[in-house]
Amino acid sequence: MSETKDLKPTLIGNALSRRALCRALALAPVAAGLGLSTPAFAEIAYPTKPVRVIVPFGAGGVADITARIVTERLGDKLGQRFVIENQAGPGGINAARTVLSGGTDGHTLALFSNGTAVSVNMFKDLRFDPLKDFTPISTLGFFDFILATNAKSNYKTLKDFVDYAKANPGKLNVGTVVAGSTQNLSAELFKSAAGIDFRIVPYRNTPDLLLSLTRGDMDMMIDSYASLKGMLDDNQILALAASGPVRSTVTPNIPTVQEAGVPGYDVTSWNALFAPAGTSPEIVAKIQKALVEVLAEPEIKRKLLELGIEAKATTPAELKARLEDDIKKWAAVIEKAGIQKN
Repeated sequence: MSETKDLKPTLIGNALSRRALCRALALAPVAAGLGLSTPAFAEIAYPTKPVRVIVPFGAGGVADITARIVTERLGDKLGQRFVIENQAGPGGINAARTVLSGGTDGHTLALFSNGTAVSVNMFKDLRFDPLKDFTPISTLGFFDFILATNAKSNYKTLKDFVDYAKANPGKLNVGTVVAGSTQNLSAELFKSAAGIDFRIVPYRNTPDLLLSLTRGDMDMMIDSYASLKGMLDDNQILALAASGPVRSTVTPNIPTVQEAGVPGYDVTSWNALFAPAGTSPEIVAKIQKALVEVLAEPEIKRKLLELGIEAKATTPAELKARLEDDIKKWAAVIEKAGIQKN
C-alpha cells in the first residue's frame, strides 16, 4: 500500500510536467509574435537588395554629402548597398512621392530635414504629410546656421549689429538664400526675437550672397557653416554668432545668438531618415540600431564635423517630437511675418 502511495505523486508530477511542456511549445509561436522570442528568432532578413535613399536636394549639398557618408557605412554594416537618388524640387514633393510609391518593405527611404517642417507651412497643398505618411527612423546629424558679416564691417559682435539696428530701424540689410528657406525664416525669427527691424534680401544661391556681402551690399548674412567655412578660414568674413541654443562642438569659439542678448532664439537644423508609414517596426528598429553604431564611429564623426555637422542618432520617438515641434515653430514665424504660402 505504501508503495502505491509513494508512486502516485511521482506519476502526477510527471503528467503535469508533460502538460507544462506541451503548453510551452504551443505558446512559443505566440510569444514570438509578441516580441518575446530569443534574439535568434527575432532577427529579420533585411535588407535583401540595395536600398534607395531619396534626397530632396541636388548633389553636392550638405544634406546630400551627409547622406552619402552615413549610408555608405550603413550599407557595410547591413550587407547591402544604400543608393542615393537626388530629386530636388519645391517642398520635397517629388522626392516624397517617389518614396511613398516604393512600398513598405524598407528598401526605399526618405531623407528629411528641418526644411521639411518649413515646407509643411509654406505650401497650400504639399501633397504629403510627413507625420502621417512617414515613419521616423533616426537623425543623422544636427547643425547651426552662422550669422556673419564682412570682415571689414564695423560690426565686430552681434550686439554691435543689434544696437545699430535698434537706433536705425529699417536701414540694415540681411541676406539669405531663397525666400521660404530655413535660412530666410531664421532671419525673420531673428528680427522678431531681437525686436529690431531690417530688410531681408533673398538670393538665388550662397555664392551670389557671399559676393554681395564682400562687396558691402549686405550688412549681414545667415547660412550654414559648411557654406561659409572657406571664407571664414580666409578671414574674408566674420562669424558674429551661431543659431543654436548652446555652443556647438563644430564651432565652439562662436558665441550663440542667445549669448549676444537675444533670449529664446534657437534654430537647429537636422537631417534624418524616414520610411513610409506601414514599414514594419522590426525593419525600422534594425536600421535605427545600425545608425546608432555608425554615427558613434570616430571616422564618421570626423567626416561630418568637417561639414559642420554634429553626428547624432535619435530614437524614432525623439525624431517625431523634433519634427512636430519644428512644424509648430515655423508656422508661428511664417504667420507673424505674413509670408504667403505657395
